[in-house]
Amino acid sequence: MLYAVRTQMNMKIHLLIAFFIMSISLFYDITKIELIILSLTITLVVFAELVNTAIEIAIDATTNYYHPLAKIAKNISAGAVLLTALNATFIGYLIFWDKISNFSFTVINKIKQSNPYMVFMILLMVVIFTVIAKAIYGEGTPLRGGMPSGHSTISFSIATIISFITNEPIIVGLSFIMAIIVAQSRVDTGVHSLNEVIVGAILGIGLTIVILKIFL
Repeated sequence: MLYAVRTQMNMKIHLLIAFFIMSISLFYDITKIELIILSLTITLVVFAELVNTAIEIAIDATTNYYHPLAKIAKNISAGAVLLTALNATFIGYLIFWDKISNFSFTVINKIKQSNPYMVFMILLMVVIFTVIAKAIYGEGTPLRGGMPSGHSTISFSIATIISFITNEPIIVGLSFIMAIIVAQSRVDTGVHSLNEVIVGAILGIGLTIVILKIFL
């Protein structure tokens, strides 16, 4: 498993998302049955990715030339991973939708009733946490390079705040599209790797939700 985590980007993404989901579940009233289902779903996704990695390595080790059957085998194993990921998304929707919806309405009302500078305080806390994370990893500068991507963290934090303030799906969608564009630009310019940008996005969303949950 350690080899897969070190070498496979998809495995890193799956584990980061799993960590994010399990962290968020701590702040909601998750029943024992829901927790068991959530754990089994995450385990199934990771298991499918491990099998997919093993199949790809086995094929590469035994076939040193292009073979259509080898491609089919890889596509089928990748399809299995996709199927488990879609299943995990559906289960996550069933478990968290009502809880997040109730939380969203509560947060919207509290933000509207709170000091207008509260949004900037949340962003400042996210920036400080990002700088600390960069210092821990010892890479890049506060504004350029390193783990995680500061631009990605802040842009997704802003998009998350907007999603809690407004009830308009179009505005929410556009805010996350803009966040994705910002993150993609950091990868295209070579300032950050895809992994750093993804971690930044997860950190921005997760940290913002945690701050809103604690202080509002």
